[in-house]
Formats: sequence, structure tokens, C-alpha cells
Amino acid sequence: MDHIPFVVHEADMTRMERTNRRVWILCIILVVLLFGTNAGWLYYESQFEIVETSSQEVQQEIDTGEGDATVIGIGDINHGESEANSTDNNNEE
Repeated sequence: MDHIPFVVHEADMTRMERTNRRVWILCIILVVLLFGTNAGWLYYESQFEIVETSSQEVQQEIDTGEGDATVIGIGDINHGESEANSTDNNNEE
């Protein structure tokens, strides 16, 4: 078994101590940046106002020309015309 000189061993240990110190500094910087980005997002999100309506019913006016229209969901519009209502709509206009 070969022997490693003490000077070489001490040089390797000194180099590893420097490397470990740099890794710890890097970890501390990354944790600070993580908290900084989270704080930035919290500040960004706190700028918006949450507006809630008291009732869940929303009224929309739709101009379909002739025929019926049904609003389904949020903004989905189905245009349709039934034979029973088509004569009634023509008489009302």
C-alpha cells in the first residue's frame, strides 16, 4: 500500500474546505433568492382586487336577428330557431 505524503493530504483537505464553503454560500444565496421570488409573487398577487357578485345569476342581451339564442355556461351562445317560436318572433318585431 502506497503512502500519501502529509503535505499532499493537507492540500487536498484545504481545497475541499474551500469547496464546501463555496457550496454553503451558494445554498444560502439560493434560499434567499427563493424567499425573494415568493415575496415578489405575493406582492404581485396582492395588487389585484377580488370582486364577487352577490348573486350567481348573470343577465346578457343577445341580438340574434331572427330566431332564438341560448346562452350556456360562460359566454357560449347557441343560435337556434324552432318552428313554434319562429312565427311568434316575427309577429313581435
